[in-house]
Amino acid sequence: MKQYAQRVAEHLAKFPGFAEKYEDFSGIDLLYADCFADGEMEVVLKESIRGKDIIVFTSSARNEAGISVEEAKIELYHTIDALKRSQAARIIVFEPFISCSRSDRSLRRSSVGLWVHVKTLASLGTQHIVTYQLHSDKSRSMVDPTICDFDDIPALTLLKRYLCDTYIQSSDKLENEVRSQWAFCSVDAGGEKLTRNFADAFGAPLVIAHKQRDHSRANTVNSINILTAEPIEDKVLWVVDDMLDTAGSVEKLIRALAPLNPREINIVAVHALFSPPKAYENLTGLVRDGLLKRIIVTDTVCCAGLREQIPGLEVVSSAGLSAQIIRTIVTNTSMSKLLRPFNASDYLNTPSLFNQ
Repeated sequence: MKQYAQRVAEHLAKFPGFAEKYEDFSGIDLLYADCFADGEMEVVLKESIRGKDIIVFTSSARNEAGISVEEAKIELYHTIDALKRSQAARIIVFEPFISCSRSDRSLRRSSVGLWVHVKTLASLGTQHIVTYQLHSDKSRSMVDPTICDFDDIPALTLLKRYLCDTYIQSSDKLENEVRSQWAFCSVDAGGEKLTRNFADAFGAPLVIAHKQRDHSRANTVNSINILTAEPIEDKVLWVVDDMLDTAGSVEKLIRALAPLNPREINIVAVHALFSPPKAYENLTGLVRDGLLKRIIVTDTVCCAGLREQIPGLEVVSSAGLSAQIIRTIVTNTSMSKLLRPFNASDYLNTPSLFNQ
């Protein structure tokens, strides 16, 4: 995540008190992995970090270096060990998307990937983990706060601000057009809370999709029922999800929504996993058939080069927010401003409230 970390460092340098220290805190090339012929590795530090706070940006999902999930995790664990042995004052792991976050269910005969991951990080010496938009609220309880601090930052505000800045721009349009002509739709009943968050922020109607699954086969949906208090004909629909993986559920939902004659259908999601080849096939197929207009995601997962492969894709940067989070941690100040519930009307009238 060197390029992402570089963008965060550049944003951080804009804050008072940080600009003159840019050379001190920009350690993008501080680490390297030394690989042996048999496939083993060790991570090496190029200079002393004794007594310093270290923020490690990492991704085990699709990443800039093209490293596999397994290798990225092992590299991270070696990195934490190297930092701990080098006597870093505090080790903070910033993982914008935790790839194992969906493995959070404790079943009788299955491992729990998220628990394994955070337990390993904490046991190696990580003192703080930061991420965006975990898959479920209960996932936060897997971290023992007496051993390791944990911050799960909602990334929804990034997407809401982008919608305001790009597609609304004025409070008049919000009042006279958006609230009567937009609607937000969940991918399934489990996503109602996430989608209601959007609907409440913009004062627009909520649509809920209820899926009937065939549990004898993986990722299989038998039928979809659309629940709404008012017709969605001629409305601008925004399908909301926390992540897009193969986009199979979204593809089936949009094809079920199409006969209801919405004006247009868009997707807004935080994490762009886009697992090939199904994600590309499903999304490009929807665009080709005229059923999907735009897909808005954040860069919590590397999106380099995807705009050329997926038409209508728009990527919202999270680097600025990451810099703000780091500033609050380093200066030991309140993070409440970053967690403030987003209201589109307040933002359009007083955007400075959300830019602090």
